Amino acid sequence: MATTGKLIEYLDGGKFFCAYVIDAQAKRLRLINQNGREMNLPASRIVHCSKKNHTIELPREELTRQLQETATLRTQLMEKINLEEIWELISEEPSDTFSPDFLAELSFGQDADDDIVSAFLRTIFIDRLYFKYKEGKVVAHSPEQTEQLLRQRDKEEKLQTLISMGADFLQQVHNSSRKNLVIDENGKECFAIIRDFYLSGAESKHADIARKILKAAGFNRPHDPFHLLVKAGIWDANENIPLLRNDLPVVFPLLGIQQAEMLLQQGVDKLFQDPARKDFTDLKPITIDGSTTLDFDDALTVEAQDNGNVLVGVHISDVAHYVRPEDPLFLEAMQRGTSIYFPEGQIPMLPRHLSQGICSLIQGEFRAAMSFMILLSDEAEVLRIRIYPSIIKVARRLTYDEADTMIKTDPELAILNDLRIKLRNRRLDAGALLLPFPDVNIHVHDGSKVQVSLADTDTPSRTLVSEMMILANTQAARYVADRMAPGLFRAQKPPRRRVVSGLDNDLFLNSMQRKMLSRGELLINAQPHSGLGVTQYTTITSPIRRLLDLVMQHQLHSLIRRQDIRFTEEMCKDFTSVIGRTLARANSVRQQRHRYWLLKYLETKREHPLTALTLESGPKRTSLLLTDILLNFDMPTPAINRPEPGQRVQVKVLRVDALDNTLNFEWC
Repeated sequence: MATTGKLIEYLDGGKFFCAYVIDAQAKRLRLINQNGREMNLPASRIVHCSKKNHTIELPREELTRQLQETATLRTQLMEKINLEEIWELISEEPSDTFSPDFLAELSFGQDADDDIVSAFLRTIFIDRLYFKYKEGKVVAHSPEQTEQLLRQRDKEEKLQTLISMGADFLQQVHNSSRKNLVIDENGKECFAIIRDFYLSGAESKHADIARKILKAAGFNRPHDPFHLLVKAGIWDANENIPLLRNDLPVVFPLLGIQQAEMLLQQGVDKLFQDPARKDFTDLKPITIDGSTTLDFDDALTVEAQDNGNVLVGVHISDVAHYVRPEDPLFLEAMQRGTSIYFPEGQIPMLPRHLSQGICSLIQGEFRAAMSFMILLSDEAEVLRIRIYPSIIKVARRLTYDEADTMIKTDPELAILNDLRIKLRNRRLDAGALLLPFPDVNIHVHDGSKVQVSLADTDTPSRTLVSEMMILANTQAARYVADRMAPGLFRAQKPPRRRVVSGLDNDLFLNSMQRKMLSRGELLINAQPHSGLGVTQYTTITSPIRRLLDLVMQHQLHSLIRRQDIRFTEEMCKDFTSVIGRTLARANSVRQQRHRYWLLKYLETKREHPLTALTLESGPKRTSLLLTDILLNFDMPTPAINRPEPGQRVQVKVLRVDALDNTLNFEWC
């Protein structure tokens, strides 16, 4: 029992401390410890209490000296204790529980005084391999427990070695130039750990180890792992972190590559041998795309008839002919959902030797297509629709700019342009909202230099193509719906409120109207699409880069060829789930990357006045849009000169960090 004058020992922060009891209550003690500090301690925290009483009516300095000498002596005595030998000696005993005095005497071969007992207890607290202290007794571990603890100790020692070596390695990386850096297997393991930690945070497999390595190396800032990986040449200075964090597939699996290579070996003879496939190689299709486009999935033909009607051909690459639901490439397309386009490159849904090869409607090459032959009246009313698997050969490849310069003089383009205007007006009359927004084109030069420009999306050639694609998609939806077949249909309820009527090029009004649009839906039964002004809608015109379009192309094939329906209602439901999930993930990555490059651009515009359009102005926050790069942001509303919605104002970048995704402005 710890009474006044006893020398006791307690643990604090894993260390033993000697102390004299200068006052004892029932559950609490007043002590003076070996550091000369007076303190209160619960009696339950005592590990060892001396058998004899000590004189405490001495100066504090003397008491402190005595306690320090005792602590030193007991530490020295610990060196004479071999716990493994004691454990082996008592292994044959019938009990596994012993008094500390007994084991201390066994260890030293003599009567155990307070110092010897204390030294023994200190030893088993430091080395917990063979014994544990429990309620004043010492319990011996079984051989199985000891073996397990040995394995655990070995694991912990390896972990400590990894942390120490990892910290040293990171310091070496930090202090070395890349060309002199040698990364061995331990270095690769270290980088793998901190890479996963940077990407996944607390959810990474070795998050705790990563934290300890970084802390030991002195790298405590959030983006230190990123900069170390860049310094080592493992990551690029503008690495696509959202892509890595979402673990989107980038490389195609071996089975997919093998299938693509086999498809490349197929000739066109098989296409001509298909009796259901129409030979439209006598037509002269035109492709109209951007100047940098490499995958051409649509082409147009047009023929004016004597009675004033016009036969329009919308020819879509027949990707379904090559990529079938049971194929590895189809399964991979289900993982991807869509091609993703970044300023620095793209991640295709299908391998490039398909998307830019045999599935691409390349000028002068025979290609499998699905042709929508649509007979329109002089007022662009659909009179008849025929859909065929076909073979085409593109006669002309035009860019949007080239088509715009030729649109009034080229006979085919002129007819298509006239139809474009009439088709658009028909949709506007049906309630469509066009809401044109400029494209934000981000160009990255030399890996890091960023240029941003806006491109008009409402040019004649662009809207010509879009109207023909909307026409084909609408007719595809009608064809499937009229046959009571399930499919994948896009729908949209009317906007919560209309700000504009039909077509308006006002940036402010279009921005406000976009905020009031109803959410688009993907359904298995056809419903109206308010924004497009059509009674049913799907997408089938981009099967090279969208899973939805590829699925619908297969569904159309089965209907056109009068075969069993390819996808049941239940299968279509599954597709809506897959497409919704993959598109949400892909769009999130694309938007984050788009914002990253815009922030990189703004890093070069510090202190430059920038024009912003006021969208909303509340008492506390103002919502704005940078007109040069169409980036939304908000700011605290100024106390004076509060801007009005629709007003253009000047702002300056206060802080911007693309890697950290932080952006703050100040009013000019």
